[in-house]
Amino acid sequence: MLPEWADVAVLTPIHLRGDAGALPAEAARHVMTMLAISRPGDPYAGLALVKEACDSRSLADFGWALFQRWQAAGYPSKESWMMDALALLGDDETVRRLTPLIRTWPGEGGHARAVAGLDLLAGIGSEVALMHLHGIAEKVKFSGLKNRARQKMDEVAAGLGLTSQELADRLVPTFGLSADGSLTLDYGRRQFVVGFDEQLKPYVTDPAGKRLKNLPKPGANDDPELAPAAHQRFAGLKKDVRAVAADNIRRLEQAMVNRRRWSGAEFKRLLVGHPLLWHIVRRLVWGLYDPSGLLTGALRVAEDRSFADVEDDTLTLPDEAVVGVAHPLELGEQLAAWAEMFADYEILQPFPQLGRETCQPDETLLSEISAAKIPTGKVIGLERRGWRRGAPQDAGIQCWIERDVPDGRTITIGLLPGIAIGYHEFADEQTLEGVGLDGLDGLDPITVSEILRDLREITR
Repeated sequence: MLPEWADVAVLTPIHLRGDAGALPAEAARHVMTMLAISRPGDPYAGLALVKEACDSRSLADFGWALFQRWQAAGYPSKESWMMDALALLGDDETVRRLTPLIRTWPGEGGHARAVAGLDLLAGIGSEVALMHLHGIAEKVKFSGLKNRARQKMDEVAAGLGLTSQELADRLVPTFGLSADGSLTLDYGRRQFVVGFDEQLKPYVTDPAGKRLKNLPKPGANDDPELAPAAHQRFAGLKKDVRAVAADNIRRLEQAMVNRRRWSGAEFKRLLVGHPLLWHIVRRLVWGLYDPSGLLTGALRVAEDRSFADVEDDTLTLPDEAVVGVAHPLELGEQLAAWAEMFADYEILQPFPQLGRETCQPDETLLSEISAAKIPTGKVIGLERRGWRRGAPQDAGIQCWIERDVPDGRTITIGLLPGIAIGYHEFADEQTLEGVGLDGLDGLDPITVSEILRDLREITR
């Protein structure tokens, strides 16, 4: 028996394919019954016929309207089949609507519901759904939810025979962009072209190439079907790219810090050949490495996707080459030349690379870091740079932060008085303990520089 809140009269109608009208109210109730008796991984057989006969966008809207009724009723647990129903009927727009809720539910006592939401994203399984799942795994303030999202991502990666980083490379949607990384929005009489800046923020140009502040709204002289669809597509694109941009910029910065490598073939296919990531890739200097990990050369990606060295001579990149984001400490005497070239071409970088601050350990710097009173929020912010808070100790206090380094070790730095789980107001400020030359002994210069850069930045 369906609950009272599932009143078909107030739900979005389900339209048949080909403008053949909408399902009668009684038929829509039958669809709800099918959803209610379906089980995870075992949907009621008749749903396949429903999805074949009905418009998919209409079904997704119906599912979302039903979900909103469940939400308004206070998420009654006996109707938790509603989450499975969203997975069965949902699409990418469902993912965009649901992900912000999943991120906030743990703070409202809804951890179990949020975990079910992770299963839902994995169940929908589209590029956009997995992109948002990966985003939760990388950045959400509730550690329990973040860890479950990471486990879910690891399961997906293992099923595909990939590492989590390799899966992340493949999870960046193309968003329907053309090969050159642009998108044409057709209003009928007018067309606009979407491009992206160094932070992957979309912008719009008119047919004359003039950049506009905003995409114009459809007007009376525009095509009544094409123009609204194009305007809506741009709105969805902005939301999706906003979700993926910061994560992928941060991911490539961490690839530089942690010295992640790609083969030449992977680099060309997954990064240079990707219509969105390409906008970041061409704004960085890339290193070529020998089997021991030493830099043997550097290149940039030109606007025609060819490769050029610091003298702007064309290079050929073999498929078996080893490629990575070059760290400024590796570039040595070439650093100034690369910086001059990027300035000449007016290439803005997505994160500090050529102008990156580098640090060497000295007693004065270490003393300044150890003596600083650091806002607790800044310490927590180190998680965006690959640091983790330690396991809670007595009274749920996290007494240290830690970070893995490329040689397999973990660097640990104490916190005084520590961070209270779920109650960051416990202490406004933290002091770092154990920051000394001994703790940095044996680490390579890049790792030392990045650790000190992180710590120095939060003490300012």
